Amino acid sequence: MQFKNPEVLYFLALLIIPIIIHLFQLQKFVKVPFTNVAFLKKLVQQTRKSSRIKKWLILATRMLLFTAILFAFSQPYFSNKTTETKQHTFIYLDNSLSTNATGEKGNLLKIAAQEIIENASEKDMYSLQTNTNLSSDISFEELKTALLNIKNTAKKIDVSTILLKIKSINKKQTNTLYKNILISDFQNTYNNEFTNVTPAFSVIKLEASKKNNISIDSVFINNTNTENLTVNILVNNQGEAKNNIPIAIFNDEKLISKQSFSIDKNSTKTILFTIQNQPKFLGKITLTFSDTFSFDNTFYFSLNSTKKINVLSIGNSTDFLSKIYTKDEFNLTESTVQNVNYNSIPKQQIVLLNELENIPESLSKSLLDFSKKGGTIVMIPNSKIELQSYNLFLNSISNVKIQSKISDTLKITNINFSHPLFQNVFSKKVNNFQYPIVKSHYPILSKNSSKIISFENGTDFISQINNADGNIFWVSSSLSKENSNFLNSPLIVPVFYNFGKLSFQHSKLFYHLDSENVIDVETEIEKDEILSIVNVASSFIPAQQTYQNKVTITTKENPTEAGFYHIIRKKDTLQTIAFNNPKEESLLQFLDINSVKDVNSDINFSSSIEDFFINLNNKNEVHWLWKWFLALAIVSLLLEILILKFYKP
Repeated sequence: MQFKNPEVLYFLALLIIPIIIHLFQLQKFVKVPFTNVAFLKKLVQQTRKSSRIKKWLILATRMLLFTAILFAFSQPYFSNKTTETKQHTFIYLDNSLSTNATGEKGNLLKIAAQEIIENASEKDMYSLQTNTNLSSDISFEELKTALLNIKNTAKKIDVSTILLKIKSINKKQTNTLYKNILISDFQNTYNNEFTNVTPAFSVIKLEASKKNNISIDSVFINNTNTENLTVNILVNNQGEAKNNIPIAIFNDEKLISKQSFSIDKNSTKTILFTIQNQPKFLGKITLTFSDTFSFDNTFYFSLNSTKKINVLSIGNSTDFLSKIYTKDEFNLTESTVQNVNYNSIPKQQIVLLNELENIPESLSKSLLDFSKKGGTIVMIPNSKIELQSYNLFLNSISNVKIQSKISDTLKITNINFSHPLFQNVFSKKVNNFQYPIVKSHYPILSKNSSKIISFENGTDFISQINNADGNIFWVSSSLSKENSNFLNSPLIVPVFYNFGKLSFQHSKLFYHLDSENVIDVETEIEKDEILSIVNVASSFIPAQQTYQNKVTITTKENPTEAGFYHIIRKKDTLQTIAFNNPKEESLLQFLDINSVKDVNSDINFSSSIEDFFINLNNKNEVHWLWKWFLALAIVSLLLEILILKFYKP
């Protein structure tokens, strides 16, 4: 039992007063002479004994009366919390795209939001965490408004991030009772995200009724001929085999072609469409099938006319460059250092210094200006270089120093698979390829470089020099046949091809939401001018960096919905790009709740949102007892009246 006003109980000490009065009455007995004393002796003894019992009964009822009144004023109650303690409930409601599925009661997200509104206490305080926003210390009405307006989003948030938010919020206030609840389908969540040191919380898992899904994974294009293109659509099936699935391709809203297909159980299939080769095509692909998720049955891609990447090679003439930088994607120009056209350098996207013995001062100045404006430079040294000229150039860009040549035969063994240069190059990490070798190399000394490929002793073979406006790549060895067999290695093609591709990020067929996407737009804009991205429903200004002949755009937080978006300069459309939902949202991979029950005893598993809040409200409900003590006081008063009136000693 707890008391709202426990200080009132100090007045119980005053109950000693009626006890003293009853024990030490000041009234004196008066003797009255009577002739027949023997006759009354027995009667007097009985009267005194009965009078003493009556007094004790009256004392007991009055003590009970005053005690009950004091307890009533102290307002006793039963509850798991004190009346001064606040109840704060942290709610994480997963509003990712996967919660747009249908469960037994209907849409998973909408039903969850409605059940929270129906069962949460109106007196408590709340914090609502979704995948897009955190609303902390809000009232029930604010919680209700947020839940009524909640929508599905392509953004994801990790369980570890949610648990950190719980810890930070729980530290903010004192005298507060915290309860935490995570409501999610726990898609792509793993056991190791829960540990024995995570804060206590309850878990409610949302489950869809259907356990099969078919989705459009990706799209790529093949050139059939100059007139037609082949659109390859990769379709992924999870669940039982499916037959006669309708699929259609549109150019914006115009139907181009449609067909149907069948797909085996838990398999992937490529569907082909042939379309007319045209400079601009806004492709939309639709599947007609009712399954777990509907958001992945539509896929967008865009074809834009793109200019070729300009590549300038200064130095020795080599055959491998023309084989890699083909005419359909690149404009390759090769020149000696004596005949280089300095006026053409600003028009290039990538410049290769191909085994120069030294870098002339005039070339160094042009390359420095080229780098500051976002150009890419690849430096391949000669077997005999003039270190001073190389170091003067690199020092003007970053704090890098080329060291003296080391003549030692080394194998090229290590690849940094996470580097952007090798993005989508390898399907898996390769460790058993035939190692190329070099006989001599020039190591660099720098804290501002990152390894791309390295030797068996851990030193850099190819590295990227950071702290520069453009991309600067250093190849530490001459690639001549006398010094290395790297030109015969399978690595030569992806390395140099991606040097060119990284120099200018042409718009891709499609991009994914909630990912960092980099797009180069070939345009020249004025100093205070900016580019914006718009569609029919929304517009935003992306992060952007302006160079001499291009603007580099980076998107992450926006856009938030799949579809076509236009890159706008003033009122002119420069490019149209397509965004799709993250394909990870289509996976039917969910956390097995039973597998984490032994990880942390403070993790509770509720069968439903209603059960969680009923249990929480019952524990925190205050059962007041003052009415019962007031009733007891009235009863004791009535008892005293009855004793005084009807008890005759």
